[in-house]
Amino acid sequence: MKTCKLIAALPLALALSGCLEVEQHPAWIRGEYAGKEDPRHFQTLFHNDKLSWHAAITNRANQQNEYNRANP
Repeated sequence: MKTCKLIAALPLALALSGCLEVEQHPAWIRGEYAGKEDPRHFQTLFHNDKLSWHAAITNRANQQNEYNRANP
């Protein structure tokens, strides 16, 4: 009896699972994105200074490099 209920409920569950899909793509109006533009990291954290942002990223990458850290 339990297997009959499970078999009967399975198509219903599969049919309803497809109904809950939401739209995941942004809205486009006249070929352009209709939302706000996201600021870049160097614009918010480094006051629009690309050179200092690049230096900070390079310094971080060098600090995480095991070859530079292990060899004295």
